[in-house]
Amino acid sequence: MSRRHVQAVLGLVAGALAAVPVPAAHAAPVQVPCSVPDLVAAINAANGSPGPDRLRLARKCTYKLTSPDPVNPGNGLPVITSEIAIDGRGATIERDEHGSSTAKFRILFVGPTGNLTLTRTTISGGFATDCPAFPDPPGLACGGGISNAGTMRVNRSRFIGNTARSDLFAQGGAIDNPGTGSVTDTEVTGNHVIYSGSGVGGLAAGGAIANDGPLTVTGSRLTGNTATVTADTESIAFGAAVISFARTTIENTVISSNRSSAPGGIARAAVSNGIPEPDRLIVTGGAISDNTSDAPRGLAQGGGVANNALMTMTKVKISGNRAVAENGTARGGGVRMGPFGTLDLTESHITGNAVSAPNGTAQGGGLDNPDGGTLTARRNKVLRNTATAKGGTARGGGLYHAGGATGRGTTTLERNTISHNRAGDGGGIFKATGILTLSGDDVRDNSPNNCSPAGTVPGCTG
Repeated sequence: MSRRHVQAVLGLVAGALAAVPVPAAHAAPVQVPCSVPDLVAAINAANGSPGPDRLRLARKCTYKLTSPDPVNPGNGLPVITSEIAIDGRGATIERDEHGSSTAKFRILFVGPTGNLTLTRTTISGGFATDCPAFPDPPGLACGGGISNAGTMRVNRSRFIGNTARSDLFAQGGAIDNPGTGSVTDTEVTGNHVIYSGSGVGGLAAGGAIANDGPLTVTGSRLTGNTATVTADTESIAFGAAVISFARTTIENTVISSNRSSAPGGIARAAVSNGIPEPDRLIVTGGAISDNTSDAPRGLAQGGGVANNALMTMTKVKISGNRAVAENGTARGGGVRMGPFGTLDLTESHITGNAVSAPNGTAQGGGLDNPDGGTLTARRNKVLRNTATAKGGTARGGGLYHAGGATGRGTTTLERNTISHNRAGDGGGIFKATGILTLSGDDVRDNSPNNCSPAGTVPGCTG
């Protein structure tokens, strides 16, 4: 595992995409019959031939893999080592989960010299048992569907029911991208990343996609994916949809109904960011909605987004997300900032998000900047978010702000509407410490008050 990758993981625990080259003109496509041996032979032949190759799969065929590749048993198909375009024409490549073999393997690995374009193909049932791009230390599991260490373009495809599972650290239930990748008009649904160990401090990251990139995701749908860890091991489940450890751009994509679960540990948002500077996670358009981070007896940080690095979000709908921690602490139903996070949030809707911590602490139903991060929010709608904690403490329905350990955390608001939010105190805004400024913001009709404690937020009354 690279030093950069380790630093990114440690950063998360603590608190312009390179151009993808256009494929060269290909020779006439190779027609691949509806047969796994024929598909294997076609990939081997393409790897061994000079120049780019095109493989055209049998229309709507299911290529059912019953055993791993004998040369690289972590994968179901031969490693992609040359430039290959696969047009699935609606075909499915899946691991046979119900046959006589119980072997576990991912579907595809794109090696460092590989260049894969995958179109109109479903990848299903893959199960990662290794981490080919990061073999040291052993025991990691990366990319249940595809692991890409070269160049990868995925277009109009589907990743369904793939898994990365490890007793140490698992990432990328469907896709792990330590190479250069793009995912366009693709559905990534029902994939899982699982820490299954019994030791303290395990990690499960990226239920749908883990990026050590660079990576772009455009016009896609990441739904119903999960990141889970063994209960009561003080472990961390994060990025049920996307975890970014390198430059990541997400455009006009729906990220919905994903779940991070860590009983007695830390559950962190559907979209989690820990990119080392100077790279950045950029999210433009689309929606991050109805995602959940659940950590009973633990810490839930961000239902929709958790940012602990550089991030920009523009014209994004962040709605219906939940951070839940019964007998624990829940922070940032919509967006949670970490101590090293810097976020520029512009022209977005943060609506109907919630933090809930019965018998615990709930902070920041919509936005949460409690640990010294830097949040700049301009022209956003922060509406109908809630912080509740029956038997506990609930503050900051719209926004919770504190300066963190250094006291220097900053939230700068400009021309936002913060309305109809609700909490036990600070229905609109609760400021504990640090620096929070308003400039032309409309803070009104929040319950039981707009800003608290009284007088701590200049320009906000009631």
